[in-house]
Amino acid sequence: MSTQKKTGIFAGGVLFGTAGIKILASDDAKKFYANCTAAVLRAKSCVMKVVTSVQENAEDIYAEAQQINKERAAKTAVVEDEDTEETAETAEDFTEE
Repeated sequence: MSTQKKTGIFAGGVLFGTAGIKILASDDAKKFYANCTAAVLRAKSCVMKVVTSVQENAEDIYAEAQQINKERAAKTAVVEDEDTEETAETAEDFTEE
């Protein structure tokens, strides 16, 4: 590659870079960035509302599941107590005979 071609490519890159920086720093670009940032913040707010709702529902489901397990354990304990009493009565019957 010739020196002139390399110099031309370098100069083009510098020009493009300088123009790019000016475009990116322009008022229109700043407005665009502000609008994009505002949209992202709105989306974040929406997502956080959904996440909060899901967390609340999960907490409700968890609490209900714990209550169901407590009730089930209580019923199981009552049934086991009845079985134990019946077994004791049956054992007494056999010892009397």
